[in-house]
Amino acid sequence: MTTYVPPEKQAQAKSFTEKAQDAAKAAGGKVKEHPYATAGIAAGVAAAVAGAAFGASKLRAPSDDDNSTQGA
Repeated sequence: MTTYVPPEKQAQAKSFTEKAQDAAKAAGGKVKEHPYATAGIAAGVAAAVAGAAFGASKLRAPSDDDNSTQGA
């Protein structure tokens, strides 16, 4: 159940772009406060993405046993 709030007391609704800009400014401030933690998180995300790509490529590639029987 919602309660009635008069229009003059309602906060102005923010658009999606305004919310995104506010979030980006807040994130930028945190990055400036903790640069080493930011670099560590970025390196971890990059390693996870690279590991997932490597694993996916190994699943899709023919196995070594198949190559050895074909004379490759």
